[in-house]
Amino acid sequence: MPGSETGLGGKNRGAIISALLSVYIIWGSTYLGIRIAIETIPPLLMAATRFIVGGVGLYAFLRLRGEPSPTSRQWRDASIVGGLLLFGGNGCVVLAEQWVASGLAALVVSTTPIWLVLFSAIWGQRPGKIEIFGLGVGLAGVAILNMHGELRAQPLGAALLVFATLSWAFGSAWSRRLTLPPGMMASAAQMIAGGLIFLAAAMLSGESIQAMPSARSIMALLYLIVFGSLIGFSAYLYLLRSVRPAFAGSYAYINPVVAVVLGVVFAGERIGATEVLAMIVIIAGVGIVVVGGRR
Repeated sequence: MPGSETGLGGKNRGAIISALLSVYIIWGSTYLGIRIAIETIPPLLMAATRFIVGGVGLYAFLRLRGEPSPTSRQWRDASIVGGLLLFGGNGCVVLAEQWVASGLAALVVSTTPIWLVLFSAIWGQRPGKIEIFGLGVGLAGVAILNMHGELRAQPLGAALLVFATLSWAFGSAWSRRLTLPPGMMASAAQMIAGGLIFLAAAMLSGESIQAMPSARSIMALLYLIVFGSLIGFSAYLYLLRSVRPAFAGSYAYINPVVAVVLGVVFAGERIGATEVLAMIVIIAGVGIVVVGGRR
């Protein structure tokens, strides 16, 4: 594969490595951030605030730098991707974390590259034999995770997390075929569109803030805006444009480890033997998929 496909060669190597480190470490910490933020802020309103503030701030900054505003077609396609990635993907994770531990949520979401490879096949990027083997291993890990442990006791949370991975993977694969604004403006447009969808959903569901959120939740929300959205999401969109889908999704076998450690240390979460076994199997499957994609 050319360097641009693997993401490890050419003049963009430094930028790609920086983007990978951003999604590896920062996104692993956002699961704990979400859990803390929704302690005193309604989940849909929290997500709406996160993406509208982040998106509008980034949009204003780019416009002041002279970046052109997206065309009507670019706004339409950015709304499609923002709806699938942010509302369908991130939104279901936010809702699920009302019942499911942050580390466990990250573990389910770590299967995203598996679905990403499958959805990419719709547009002709068929998986190779190694990738197919990795898909099977990863799905076996998902089966282990759903047969026992906390997910079995929280069927709604489990269903939301599975839907989140499907929505995120489908949106990621489709985004490569849509007409999106160039550079960081794509991130701004998608966050604004996704945030407005969250706001509409919050209003329709009757969410409202009854009391002043805690300082702890506000600090978590600010962290999600700056690091999770502005830095992490922009880095992920850059990877989608620069490398193969499976390689862009390689963050998924680092995030759960980061999320589990942070959840145990800072939130007192526990992870059982079943979850540990499932994590090993899923991470192995994702690793095989990434290696197969690079080959």
